[in-house]
Amino acid sequence: MFSYLKILKKSLVCLLLIPVFLLFPTFSMAQMHTVNKGDTIYKISQWYNVNQFALRYNNNLWTDNINIGQQLNIPERYTVQKWDSLYLIGNKFGADVSSVKGINQLNSNTIYPGQVLYIPCKSNNSTNRAWGASVQYNNYTVSRGDVPINMTDFDLLARIITAESDSESYTTQVAVGATILNRVDSSLFPGSIPSVVYQVDQAGKYQFEPVLNGWINNPASESGKKAARDALNGWDPTNGALYFFESWVPNRFLQSRPVSTVMDAFTFAY
Repeated sequence: MFSYLKILKKSLVCLLLIPVFLLFPTFSMAQMHTVNKGDTIYKISQWYNVNQFALRYNNNLWTDNINIGQQLNIPERYTVQKWDSLYLIGNKFGADVSSVKGINQLNSNTIYPGQVLYIPCKSNNSTNRAWGASVQYNNYTVSRGDVPINMTDFDLLARIITAESDSESYTTQVAVGATILNRVDSSLFPGSIPSVVYQVDQAGKYQFEPVLNGWINNPASESGKKAARDALNGWDPTNGALYFFESWVPNRFLQSRPVSTVMDAFTFAY
């Protein structure tokens, strides 16, 4: 009799849980990660299968400095349903449209059923990511027209230059930095240095290999910092290129782009 009642009790619990899963089948629950010794942003993003940009956005982490014991919000995922809009999704999770677009690097309000979106945590404050007035590097002021730059963006630009082209000539390093900045200015790409560097395309692929393999987390070289400064101050050896790739890469899309210039191992294209 006791066993029968025990089985009946478990069955009732399962029946009560079923409506919950029927009501909320389209999102994963938010998680917290406590930073352990040896953790990096790259390792944590791989562990939870989230892209680095979403993880950084959710925690305002625009440097690689994390501390043991620090609590990080792991972005939850939501699968877009028929009749969904960014406004409705934002209301459902208590997030504004701009932050939903921001964490997912969306350039428009267009979404489609089946698309998987990251949901920003409610405590995320986008103003913490605002660019400052200007920065100093080795007594040089770094500016970019009317667009102010902060040290976090400067460091990230220098790190992607270092990871991609530290073995190339100095002019090529500047060209890599300029291409990143050209993307920031283009309506075809996200509008900030972090969102361009950590962009993931519709197929789920990172735009830059060092973000995928973790090289982006290495410190910038002095040459990379100088190249970042010169690119930010307006030197563009590519004359407006939006793409760069090693010339031998057998990529049909990249190889089909109009060529701007070839420098060292890289082809720069529009």
